[in-house]
Amino acid sequence: MEIDEFRRAGHALVEWIATYRERLARGDFPVQASVAPGELIARLPKSAPESPEPFEAVLRDLESLVLPGITHWQHPRFFGYFPSGGSLSSVLGDMVSTAFGVVGLNWQSSPALTELEQVMTDWMRDLLGLSSRFSGVIQDTASAASFVALVSARERSSEYGAARKGLQGGGAPLVVYTSTQAHSSIEKAALLAGFGREYVRALDVDEEFRLRVIDLEQAIRRDREAGLRPCAVVATTGTTATTAMDPIEPIAAIASREGLWLHVDGAMGGSAMLLAEYRHHWAGIEQADSIVVNAHKWMTVAFDCSLYFVRDAEHLVRVMSTNPTYLQTAVDKLVRNYRDWGIPLGRRFRALKIWLALREQGAEAIRSKIRRDIECAHWLAREIERTPPWRCIAPVTLQTVCVRHEPAGLDGKALDEHTRRWTQAVNDSGRAYLTPAVVKGRWMTRISIGSEHTSQRHVAQLWDLMQEAARSSAAVTGRS
Repeated sequence: MEIDEFRRAGHALVEWIATYRERLARGDFPVQASVAPGELIARLPKSAPESPEPFEAVLRDLESLVLPGITHWQHPRFFGYFPSGGSLSSVLGDMVSTAFGVVGLNWQSSPALTELEQVMTDWMRDLLGLSSRFSGVIQDTASAASFVALVSARERSSEYGAARKGLQGGGAPLVVYTSTQAHSSIEKAALLAGFGREYVRALDVDEEFRLRVIDLEQAIRRDREAGLRPCAVVATTGTTATTAMDPIEPIAAIASREGLWLHVDGAMGGSAMLLAEYRHHWAGIEQADSIVVNAHKWMTVAFDCSLYFVRDAEHLVRVMSTNPTYLQTAVDKLVRNYRDWGIPLGRRFRALKIWLALREQGAEAIRSKIRRDIECAHWLAREIERTPPWRCIAPVTLQTVCVRHEPAGLDGKALDEHTRRWTQAVNDSGRAYLTPAVVKGRWMTRISIGSEHTSQRHVAQLWDLMQEAARSSAAVTGRS
């Protein structure tokens, strides 16, 4: 593609994206894709084109082939999973990153990539209320950040065993502690880091779905008595199912006393720390060894962009560094080489997305959006609580409401089937999108508020739709 062709195609594509976002804000599309499995595969050619095609044909196929298969995460009535950042300013930042086409192998390979990332992580650290004791790096996702954290924990407890025999060196097994409500990526990270499922303790939670501190203490004591080596504890700020906040301060005290690495998974809830009134949930955070917060969730930044903060950057570099001769430069001792702060050698220019999003919106606008979503969640919770047999089954800590419709005489598996049936009916309607989950052995439905254009009006429309779907589902069982 020549420059003039790119200019024409680029203008056309930006216009297409802008029109798509306008239609999305109006709610023109069904939220959930309505295609059948394999439908797009069947409509695409079986082999790549041998000759060039006009860009206009690509745009037509975006509209006719791709768009019908999109579940619209930026739709104002998308209430599934967690918010997905997609501010148009960060989209532009992503475009610039891709246009530069640079690869962050080291500082010299792209000085601006490294230094803007350093400044952006400092900006975000300060906005989150963290001290300058923490240094930051941008990872792709919280899953990767948590894996890096547990590898770092393993190496500290094993006195850098990877530099010797690694996991083949024997010795008492290392143990990781977290709660039953932790994200599945924590267990996956522990397994990939070599701890073994047998040595991952998923501890019980209290009535507000927070890690029980007494259970943590008892588990550590039992493992020490059994000759095992407690290594790390992962606390969660905003659990996946209910957005519960583990009590950081007492957990940090135990971790400090027992010599455990403390990793705080704030992938979702960490964004709330932009609000001073929510920082009490992070009491004790200064004792954490590592923290992850997803800028690509509630901070409006387009996916993927996870902020990973560490208290001991030298330890992280020692664990993650590689230094082949072809990457060595004369300025290495004067700069950060972010290849030594995570898994990949090549790194994208993700800091541009944060830079453009913050400069175009300002931090206060992002705070206002977060407060708006929290207010919408509390409004919905009040409506639910005064409308039996609806019930909120978890405290509304952030912007997620966990709900169950419980008709009289319906329990056990029948209630689970009812919950999943009315939730699926909402999704199949195309008028909204929700995600169910299991908590304490029973299905419930999560309403996660956070799309850019979502307002209380959209939440009220959802509430009407939920009641309609639940009535229809209850009629199937003969209940009301």
